[in-house]
Amino acid sequence: MMGMGDKRVRGLFLTGTDTDVGKTYVGALIARRMRKAGLRVGVYKPAASGCRRQGDRLVSDDALQLWEAAGRPGTLDEVCPQCFAAPLAPHLAARAEGRRLDPQQLRRGLEPWLARSDVVLVEGAGGLLAPLGEEEFVADLAYDLGYPLVVVARNVLGTINHTLQTLFVACRYRGGLPVAGVVLNNPVPPPPGDFSLPTNRQELSARADCPILDEVVWQAAGLSPAVDWFGLTR
Repeated sequence: MMGMGDKRVRGLFLTGTDTDVGKTYVGALIARRMRKAGLRVGVYKPAASGCRRQGDRLVSDDALQLWEAAGRPGTLDEVCPQCFAAPLAPHLAARAEGRRLDPQQLRRGLEPWLARSDVVLVEGAGGLLAPLGEEEFVADLAYDLGYPLVVVARNVLGTINHTLQTLFVACRYRGGLPVAGVVLNNPVPPPPGDFSLPTNRQELSARADCPILDEVVWQAAGLSPAVDWFGLTR
């Protein structure tokens, strides 16, 4: 794990079973819950692609959503220091602009949050095996930061396979990544005729080696009060 100076701030690392599963939405809900509990919440998205141009800068809407949910601590540039326009893996989006994804900055970018936060929420790009360059994956960044994973999974037919595959990777990668649990999310209205929806949580609970923390309905305004999110941090 990386050295982070004298202060070790507790945190969680949000990853997904795929892209567009609602990691940012779930992360924002967690940030609001923690703020309501009186915690100073740092939010960090090390790199983002598919960003929109606003004047002379690129802005990540995911980073903006997390920043707003956390109460706008620090600056938006500190939330997401590396922004790219093309909707590709970050290192490929950087290459398309004649730039380079900086692997050290992915890690150093956490430092501004350490002095001002009681807890930090880090959101990865895509899933654990999404590439962050030619030689590393999101899983490598998660390993170096050392925070427990919150795996966000889309609640649709097929999520059992996708979620268990992600947990299998977490269990085996570089000796194992800590996993806080899984959040089943509905990022779009439930598709008609998907008969897996009422049973996905139960089936995953029976097969996963970690808890299914919550099931977030479409456009949910909050999370289950039963989960102690700060208690899951490390």
